[in-house]
This record gives sequence, structure tokens and C-alpha cells, in this order.
Amino acid sequence: MTMTLSVGPLIALIAGILILVMPRLLNYIVALYLILIGLLGLFSHHGQHFI
Repeated sequence: MTMTLSVGPLIALIAGILILVMPRLLNYIVALYLILIGLLGLFSHHGQHFI
């Protein structure tokens, strides 16, 4: 059996757990997530997607 792991769902899961534990982190988590998605979008190569 082969398991593959995607970055997007993993980040979303970790962010969701952190928001449940510490709701004041919501602004920082959303900001970091948007920055990460933006950087990955800028530096992705011709059809290669990281997320």
C-alpha cells in the first residue's frame, strides 16, 4: 500500500487544531497560510504543483 501526503490538507489540519486550542492565533495562521500559498504559486514551475 502506498500513501501520498499533500501539503495543503496537512497545513489545514494543523491550522484547524491550533485554532481550536488557541483561538487568538487565528489571524496569524490565516496570514501565514495565505503567504505560503502565494509563495508556492509564484515559484511553482509550469504545471508542477506543491499543493
